[in-house]
Amino acid sequence: MGRFRYLILVTAIVTYLLIIIGGIVRVTGSGLGCPDWPTCFGSWIPPMRMDAIIEYTHRLVAAITSPLILVSFLVAWWRYRHQGLISRPLLIALVLLVVQALLGGLVVILETPPNLVAVHLGVALVILAMLITSTVAAFHLYEHGKLPERLHFRGRFSRSVTGALAGIFVVLVSGALVAMTNATYACSGWPLCNGELIPSHTLGWVHMGHRFVVALISVHLLMLLRRAWRTQRTQRGILIAATLTVVLYFSQALVGAMKVSTQFPIPLLGLHVASAAAVWAAAVVLWALVGFAARDPQDEEREAAEPLDKRQFLQDLVSLTKPIIVALLLVTTYGGMVMGARTLPSLALTFWTLLGGALAAGGSGAINQYIDRETDQHMSRTARRPIAAGRLTPAEGLAFGLSLLVLAFFLLANFVNLLAAVLALAGMLYYVVLYSMWLKHATVQNIVIGGGAGAIPPMVGWAAVTGSLGWTPLFLFLIIFLWTPPHFWALALIKQNDYARAGVPMLPVVRGEAETRKQIWWYTLALVALTLALTPLGLAGNLYLVSAAVLGAILIWAAWQVLRGEGNKISWRMYRYSSMYLALLFLALALDAVLA
Repeated sequence: MGRFRYLILVTAIVTYLLIIIGGIVRVTGSGLGCPDWPTCFGSWIPPMRMDAIIEYTHRLVAAITSPLILVSFLVAWWRYRHQGLISRPLLIALVLLVVQALLGGLVVILETPPNLVAVHLGVALVILAMLITSTVAAFHLYEHGKLPERLHFRGRFSRSVTGALAGIFVVLVSGALVAMTNATYACSGWPLCNGELIPSHTLGWVHMGHRFVVALISVHLLMLLRRAWRTQRTQRGILIAATLTVVLYFSQALVGAMKVSTQFPIPLLGLHVASAAAVWAAAVVLWALVGFAARDPQDEEREAAEPLDKRQFLQDLVSLTKPIIVALLLVTTYGGMVMGARTLPSLALTFWTLLGGALAAGGSGAINQYIDRETDQHMSRTARRPIAAGRLTPAEGLAFGLSLLVLAFFLLANFVNLLAAVLALAGMLYYVVLYSMWLKHATVQNIVIGGGAGAIPPMVGWAAVTGSLGWTPLFLFLIIFLWTPPHFWALALIKQNDYARAGVPMLPVVRGEAETRKQIWWYTLALVALTLALTPLGLAGNLYLVSAAVLGAILIWAAWQVLRGEGNKISWRMYRYSSMYLALLFLALALDAVLA
């Protein structure tokens, strides 16, 4: 089961990718890029045309998906045929796969009739739902050692989840119908259709009908989210899946509105398709988890009746985001924006970039507190954090953090540009996966390598105003990369006993105080040298050079005092000043760029 569950998971992921590529085929009109089937213009190698390449890629991924589903079913039938919640969904998926292949051939032969394309998508969504259900069942069996005979849905929340799943299915299939009837382009503007509330033509009615269904399901999902956060606070998987389903749904609706109002750019068309498939996948996971949990409605009502201090709850959610760290990262982000633009960027671009950056950093901080919830209990500095202290459940912390990350990506992709969104996503994954889940507890170099996560924000700012990268943002990255070790090692000198109790291999715990003080000194010298090099390299002006020299001299003096071992008070002063140093350095960069 340990390996089999990952086989089904991979199969589900590949099927998800197939649906995305199929959606791109629809929205780009590439369905007839290869007019024959299964070859493309009589050849197994497509011509160098975009529509042919997209359509043929779709066929290749489909060719990979089919054997994976077949193998998954055969293994399930051989090993787990008596586990109906694993084998039966895979059997249904296999049968529907044959139907899907026949429909695919008909779609090409009949030159993509809209109704048949919508049915084709509907079958694909059901196949993905079956694979996800089997995957959830396999993981449930691995963790709990047994499976129920069938899924159980009890109470209002379960009914809401089932209704949401059905509603999302209707939204996605009707969206495909809109795309294939060219009703997508029948309404420009949002929420009105060509400035009209009531369309004056048939395709406009098709488009506005889809928007009405989207709005109706939106209300239902908002009610579902409220009920989830009242009755599922202790159910980690359910609360996360419910929150992500709703956040992804509204993010996908935002992308749909933006692609209409911005004349359908290709990146937003692709993102719209990918997010639609993600909404469906999240909703199916939620539905399966609720069915497996089979919670008693009375238990949910008792959980909802527990007293909740709303003011303290909101304060704890804000505290999860580590607002002081977020503020510092936003200063570096804005510095990157000003340097890239060589002037003050527009208020709208600044707002969306900083909001997206704040959500990305805050979400990463919240997930970090979820990951470190047990470690934090052993450290005086972190023991009062919301999850560690028990004021928030782990489910609430993780669901909140993940929702902020998703919102950050979609806001940046829609209102800034896709490069800034991808860079922010890379920073989130760097901090959460590479640093928090692995490096922090694995190596004494955790802060050194992990510092790259905090060094990405100025690159996001640069990409936001230029749409590209270059040498200057790389130097900004290196400045923060070199700044991170002396900053955090100064704190580690003070809190080394906490880190030792928590089992975190920070430098003073593993190598001792003397070595840590030396490393702080050498990293500080390297940092200041790098900051002073920007002007000779033509990346900054004299105003910045003077500021960097003064700020750097004070930092070097603080590091020298730490090197001499003058006690925790000096280390604390170094820690506090280094934060101010970085903020002032990037403000100097911004001011220099504006006045140059």
